[in-house]
Amino acid sequence: MISKRTTIVDIARVAGVTPKTVSRALNDAPHVSDTVRRKVKEAAAALDYHPNLAAQSLIARRSFLIGLTYERPSPSYVVELQNGALGRLESGRYRLVVLPFNHVASRPDELGRLLLRAGLDGALLAPPACDQPELLDILDRQKFPYARITPHSDLDRGIVVAMDEVAAAFSIAEHILALGHRDVGIILGDPSHAASRSRLEGYRRAFAAAGVSIAESRVVTGDFTYEVGYRVARELLDRNPRPSAILAQNDDMAVATIAAARDLGLSVPGDLSVAGFDNSEVSRTTWPQLTTVNQPVRQMAWDAADRLIARLDGEEAAPTSQRRDHSHDLLVRASTARPHGS
Repeated sequence: MISKRTTIVDIARVAGVTPKTVSRALNDAPHVSDTVRRKVKEAAAALDYHPNLAAQSLIARRSFLIGLTYERPSPSYVVELQNGALGRLESGRYRLVVLPFNHVASRPDELGRLLLRAGLDGALLAPPACDQPELLDILDRQKFPYARITPHSDLDRGIVVAMDEVAAAFSIAEHILALGHRDVGIILGDPSHAASRSRLEGYRRAFAAAGVSIAESRVVTGDFTYEVGYRVARELLDRNPRPSAILAQNDDMAVATIAAARDLGLSVPGDLSVAGFDNSEVSRTTWPQLTTVNQPVRQMAWDAADRLIARLDGEEAAPTSQRRDHSHDLLVRASTARPHGS
């Protein structure tokens, strides 16, 4: 025999309320008392009720799908993004659709069409999509809801979850300089990402404040990946003289720098200090543990998803300014020390 699936009518009978009240309580709609909401959810749990998302979508004429789009940054960053968004969605009716999309700066119109045709109720835009004005224009014309994670331009446009990356980069460069390093290599991220430019600006301000100039020959371009980070770190370390410290614009490239140093027989931090950016999981599992900046990616993704859902469910109005800032933290660990012999 095929068992009958539990419906909201069954829950209403057990809870002693109407099916409409059950629907409102399960969807956390307003104007339902805490007592009734608790009674309905207890009845649903007792009856092992699982909502039929397809039926909900048909009734509401909504998909209850939220997209997350990003461009091939480090795996650690992507995991933090996804876990943050999923953490907010896991207990509700919305589901996450992951849409990686490369080279968005050269084809924002294609990403716009993809998002509009994917049957989504809204989208979370991670870098660099969050900084593409043509993409935002396309979505705004169609009144498509979105939330932007760490954008660097048009910060009054849409839901914005941000962190001051210039200040964060300043703090870690200041730490390196305070240790006494003056010959410092810098590994940039993908130049199409505004974050790379902001972090470089933070470095420049810290060096200027210390009265130290950045040698352009010590600045190399990576792309936020381990593989390219390793290659350009070797370029820096093969030079004579080599730098006494390297600032990498994310943790994956910093860990690659540690590997490159070891392959050359150098110790970290004895012969070379290395600092990253993000505080991703790899920064805590590498040895020595990596000095870095904590960028709360998971919390920012959770926050962006939470505010987007509030907008979709009509719980949050659309004020002129929709920006929310998150703080950073400098995390000094074992990969940085004073220059050898100082």
